[in-house]
Amino acid sequence: MDLNRIIQALKGTIDPKLRIAAENELNQSYKIINFAPSLLGIIVSDHVEFPVRQAAAIYLKNMVTQYWPDREPPPGEAVFPFNIHENDRQQIRDNIVEGIIQAPDLVRVQLTMCLRVIIKHDFPGHWPVVVDKIDYYLQSQNSGSWLGSLLCLYQLVKTYEYKKAEEREPLIAAMQIFLPRIQQQIMQLLPDSSHYSVLLQKQILKIFYALVQYVLPLQLVNTQTMTAWMEIFRTIIDRTVPSETLHIDEDDRPELVWWKCKKWALHIVARLFERYGSPGNVTKEYFEFSEFFLKTYAVGIQQVLLKILEQYRQKEYVAPRVLQQAFNYLNQGVVHAVTWKQMKPHIQNISEDVIFSVMCYKDEDEELWQEDPYEYIRMKFDIFEDYASPTTAAQTLLYTAAKKRKEVLPKMMAFCYQILTDPNFDPRKKDGALHVIGSLAEILLKKSLFKDQIELFLQNHVFPLLLSNLGYLRARSCWVLHAFSSLKFHNELNLRNAVELAKKSLIEDKEMPVKVEAALALQSLISNQTQAKEYMKPHVRPIMQELLHIVRETENDDVTNVIQKMICEYSQEVASIAVDMTQHLAEIFGKVLQSDEYEEVEDKTVMAMGILHTIDTILTVVEDHKEITQQLENICLRIIDLVLQKHVIEFYEEILSLAYSLTCHTISPQMWQLLGILYEIFQQQDCFEYFTDMMPLLHNYVTIDTNTLLSNPKHLEVLFTMCRKVLCGDAGEDAECHAAKLLEVIILQCRGRGIDQCIPLFVQLVLERLTRGVKTSELRTMCLQVAIAALYYSPGLLLHTLERAQLPHSPGPVTAQFINQWMNDTDYFLGHHDRKMCIIGLSILLELQNRPPAVEAVGGQIVPSILFLFLGLKQVCATRQLVSREDCSKAEKADVEENEEISSDEEETNVIAQATQSNNGRGEEEEDEEDDWEEEVLEETALEGFSTPLDLDNSVDEYQFFTQALLTVQNRDAAWYQLLMAPLSEDQKRTLQEVYTLAEHRRTVAEAKKKIEQQGGFTFENKGVLSAFNFGTVPSSN
Repeated sequence: MDLNRIIQALKGTIDPKLRIAAENELNQSYKIINFAPSLLGIIVSDHVEFPVRQAAAIYLKNMVTQYWPDREPPPGEAVFPFNIHENDRQQIRDNIVEGIIQAPDLVRVQLTMCLRVIIKHDFPGHWPVVVDKIDYYLQSQNSGSWLGSLLCLYQLVKTYEYKKAEEREPLIAAMQIFLPRIQQQIMQLLPDSSHYSVLLQKQILKIFYALVQYVLPLQLVNTQTMTAWMEIFRTIIDRTVPSETLHIDEDDRPELVWWKCKKWALHIVARLFERYGSPGNVTKEYFEFSEFFLKTYAVGIQQVLLKILEQYRQKEYVAPRVLQQAFNYLNQGVVHAVTWKQMKPHIQNISEDVIFSVMCYKDEDEELWQEDPYEYIRMKFDIFEDYASPTTAAQTLLYTAAKKRKEVLPKMMAFCYQILTDPNFDPRKKDGALHVIGSLAEILLKKSLFKDQIELFLQNHVFPLLLSNLGYLRARSCWVLHAFSSLKFHNELNLRNAVELAKKSLIEDKEMPVKVEAALALQSLISNQTQAKEYMKPHVRPIMQELLHIVRETENDDVTNVIQKMICEYSQEVASIAVDMTQHLAEIFGKVLQSDEYEEVEDKTVMAMGILHTIDTILTVVEDHKEITQQLENICLRIIDLVLQKHVIEFYEEILSLAYSLTCHTISPQMWQLLGILYEIFQQQDCFEYFTDMMPLLHNYVTIDTNTLLSNPKHLEVLFTMCRKVLCGDAGEDAECHAAKLLEVIILQCRGRGIDQCIPLFVQLVLERLTRGVKTSELRTMCLQVAIAALYYSPGLLLHTLERAQLPHSPGPVTAQFINQWMNDTDYFLGHHDRKMCIIGLSILLELQNRPPAVEAVGGQIVPSILFLFLGLKQVCATRQLVSREDCSKAEKADVEENEEISSDEEETNVIAQATQSNNGRGEEEEDEEDDWEEEVLEETALEGFSTPLDLDNSVDEYQFFTQALLTVQNRDAAWYQLLMAPLSEDQKRTLQEVYTLAEHRRTVAEAKKKIEQQGGFTFENKGVLSAFNFGTVPSSN
């Protein structure tokens, strides 16, 4: 491998003028043996320019990620795809740990990502020695190699971070060596507060966190080692950060290694307490550990955290994430008597001076509001911001304390009330007081002591502040209205005022953050209060216009949700403004999609998706208004066109859903044109993983407008070509099941409509697919079902097709193979439609006059298989009735008010309370699981949603179809009838009798329905079909 040539090519990738040629050079070289190890050599060489080393690191990372594991050839191909040669892999394994140790930080990041991939695929099997190698450098006298080797160990632990306990054995074996080693190392490093030392300590803490955060390996951490570790965490949390860090700008301080080290120590203790140290809240394997944790460590750690909160109270700097994790730990402590006892004397100071202070409007909020109100909105509504925010953690701690400990709520409410009633108080503190009260809304609305005062509180303190000259107070007041939107108002005037003020803030306020909060408050009031919905009916148009304006300006997903909910609340009113709204939404969508930063901003994708869902909701609301739907169709087609033109794959699912909504009742010529466009795009872009998303639309083309479908042969050709491409490609078995289903739907929909020329093509395609490896029974039965549908379409045509069919890798007569496969798989036909199809197919088979020998050979299996399918159908019907009954009884259960305060006297009562609560939680989960199970029985096959003429109420009845077929055979061919019936057991004969009885009942009911339609009266006639059958040994009394 010419090293210089690779270096020049990598250099070229950095220069825009040379990039294309350089990338071509690399693309021609990467498969050559020794290329990947050469990249590693370039990365670690100090003689190569740094940008080239960076480019090499990125190229190597991409290569390792893509080509490290051995891969199988795609189905139907013999050529194995490229992967890095084993010699090259061995060279990289031999040198990558040293590479990580030597490399500068910016390159090291890429190398550690390579290492993670290699460990994932090769450890322990191909590369057990990585453990020895890391251990060697960890023990080195040269401290310069410690950070790199800790980073390697971190990748090893991260690989197993979320694996179940039983899958972690290789990691546990390695950590038997490493855990004592890094414990010893961190203890030696603790007295040294230099940057490098604290960086190493931080890395050790990150390793410990990844080791324990999902599963606590009790075999590694006995009480003795855990005590040593807890002392290390306590020391790090408690030690002072060097005073020189105070000279650094406050915004940059959280990134300093000393604060980061504290953050990780706190992260660990909070996680240990929450997941393994809270008796009554842990799974049984941690019960003993939780008791020990609470008794031995919980109070000692909490002591240090109370000290941190005191520092914050005394206006000393504390990094936000450190404060947040301290709140998280205390939140666990509230419910345990031993930790509460220690916290209780301080809780009022913590609530009033720390939590309250964190919940007030701050300088940085004001700065952001003034400089970039839209960024302020984005930050306030970002759930990822919430995850790391001290404000959210403070709110949670206060909520838990107020809910669980009776002394907290009255004192905090009195404190807030004092602030709100004093006109001279700092307005920012008024914001804090409203924030606190709104956060506790759920508790306050359940407590009779406070519930009756809320309306007065809104009237006297919130309504006036909605008119404040300070924007943040108006926004906070809207937020409080939202929090209390489910309140039962006693005075109708107050409810009217609340709604009017929210509407006024939405439409007239000049500050965007206020408008957004007002939108959420107004929608919540309308959804919760019937009267509010009535008040706002005359104003739907201006409200909707304003909401659309806000979405256009802020691109906020929460407001998009508000629009969706409002459309559902005011479906009639929305119909009249649907076209304007959709036009408006389409413009916003176009603006978002064509903005320069669209690619980079995740929020924009979420928001654009929200707009498409909203348009879909509008289509659903106006589906009965044909003239409106026609106008909407043009707007939607422009959106669909834009997404397809720009190849924005992440919206394909949504635009296909729009197209589906536009074709549910009629299909216009433009929508038929769309079929051709979609076909072209999906052919070019090879987007067949989206076939399942296309399926509802394709199903509409077949079932809603079958006349147009058949009027142009091109239409069927397009659908067949798509299905063939899916069934012959590697889109996966789910997509293939959908393709086979579409073929079945076409056959059943066009039965008697002259598509005989298609049947051999469809059948040949599915039978060929069956000769290649099929992993799931769903795909196997779905392919069989296409042939069964063809049998129903025309038995002679199918048998003729089977006789002439030639299958690759499968010599011999195809008819016998098909029949045998079908008989083997009758147990796998699930759900209502598939069983019905199978019963009808088998009934046709047994009634054939010119029976192929293959059918004769399986004669004894046919009727038992049909009876088994009828049992399955019976179960589906029974479950449906049961579920609907249970749904009714669930709806009748009344709400019970709970008091969740716990006494702070004794640990035992506390633990029992916790355990009970925990058990209640588990009970609900189990109930949910049962619900899921019932759902599974009900919806046994996801493809049943794609209906066919056989699924209509007035379609062929499978019970009558089968009994009629058997009666025909009995009258026409006694020997064949005897062969069919001979294998039946007594149980099966009884089941057969039940099927006959039910068939007769269903026939009678169907005839009665017909008569009602004709003459409006019931007359039952007994035609005595039952007596016509000879059941052999079955007693006549049955």
